[in-house]
Amino acid sequence: MEIKHELRRQVRAMICNLPDDYIVESDSGLYRGVTSLPEFIQAQTVMFYYSVDREPRTLDIVNAAFALGKTVAFPYCYMGGRMEARAVQSLDELVPAMLKIPAPTDASAVIAPEEIDLVIVPALTYDTDGFRLGYGGGYYDRYLSGLRAVTVGLARERLFWDKLPREEHDIPVKCLITEDRTVWF
Repeated sequence: MEIKHELRRQVRAMICNLPDDYIVESDSGLYRGVTSLPEFIQAQTVMFYYSVDREPRTLDIVNAAFALGKTVAFPYCYMGGRMEARAVQSLDELVPAMLKIPAPTDASAVIAPEEIDLVIVPALTYDTDGFRLGYGGGYYDRYLSGLRAVTVGLARERLFWDKLPREEHDIPVKCLITEDRTVWF
């Protein structure tokens, strides 16, 4: 969809222009928001994305999950838009994969979708209904389709949109956390 392609370009430019001190402050607020969420505290198995560049930082939240004894999973992606969750015992088990983003190896244990309690979903930005502007691969929309887990989006308040363009296959998150608020849908 051409509109989404242009919007991705715009949002990437906005992200580049965010001040460094705001990024640090926002990441700190996102960490507090997720780690204080009852659904996170109670979850036994949490699937994360590995944040890169100026994405909302997940690694501190991952370490909090490890410290709480949770099963931690990351996406393992296949060509053609399919992915599955694979468990890791440590961030050291991740290796550069698709787009050089650290991911589990094919030796990591596969976690069945029904075993996942909470998924932290990546996006460039979100809107007020929990819909996301992803990176364009469709991996998460396919994976989240029919998933019962609580899905949580992390968004920087300054990048929040009133309404993003949507397609039939787009799936909103159930909860959105910014550095300032938590919104349930």
